[in-house]
Amino acid sequence: MEILGYLASVLIGISLGMVGSGGSILTVPVLVYLMSVNPLLATTSSLFIVGATSLIGGLRSYGKKLVNFKAVTEFGIPSIFSIFLTRHYLLPALPDHLFSIGKIQVHKPMFLMVIFALLMLVASVSMIRSSQREEWLSAEAESEHTYQAIPLLLLGLLIGVITGLLGAGGGFLIIPTLVIFLKLPMKTAVGTSLLIIAINSLFGFLFSLKQFEYDWSLMLSFTALSIAGLLIGSRLADRIPGSSLKKGFGWFILIMGIYIIVKEIFLEHI
Repeated sequence: MEILGYLASVLIGISLGMVGSGGSILTVPVLVYLMSVNPLLATTSSLFIVGATSLIGGLRSYGKKLVNFKAVTEFGIPSIFSIFLTRHYLLPALPDHLFSIGKIQVHKPMFLMVIFALLMLVASVSMIRSSQREEWLSAEAESEHTYQAIPLLLLGLLIGVITGLLGAGGGFLIIPTLVIFLKLPMKTAVGTSLLIIAINSLFGFLFSLKQFEYDWSLMLSFTALSIAGLLIGSRLADRIPGSSLKKGFGWFILIMGIYIIVKEIFLEHI
């Protein structure tokens, strides 16, 4: 199982390199189910792994002039604010035992994994459907340059909460937002997304640094393999249509989300 976990860490990087998202959606389940990491610790460890990997990807995109710093600022500042509030106040305020549904006892780790899985399902449907519209969005992005700042700020706050609570960088939400509201071309949206994910994830990790005892050997190994995967994914992205990549990844995420829900709600209570 551990070997599969390390192989999956390469896929995490490939996902980030190809479509600029999906790293956290893969990292948390891999750490929990393949590496036997506690879900609460996994969400925080994921922030470091995905943050460091995304930072390398973001810097590579910056070198290619594919980063929009206006978007980074307007997303990053509200996101960091909501991440801080979530990690310091909302997450610790959740009791270990939340509620019961019949004979099913819902505890904090189970609740976070189920919420994470539901988010995966929403993201997968979005990826599958949006892959058919990406070319149109990209064409629109090249011809328009106006955007709405308030929706961008509010979405930054929302993504900060998701990052703080679930350890998810939110790339699958960030990229459509950058294309729709900032009218960025897809390649610029991917590069900008990576830098935003890096900022959100690394700040989220720093805000939680004293809350857990981390397995640094595991985290650094995962990060190194994920960075290697990102370099591979970046090269593959130049050869494979973005719509095909996103659609295939969407189906993969859909299957994983269903698996987590079945395992957490049904298999654990048989």
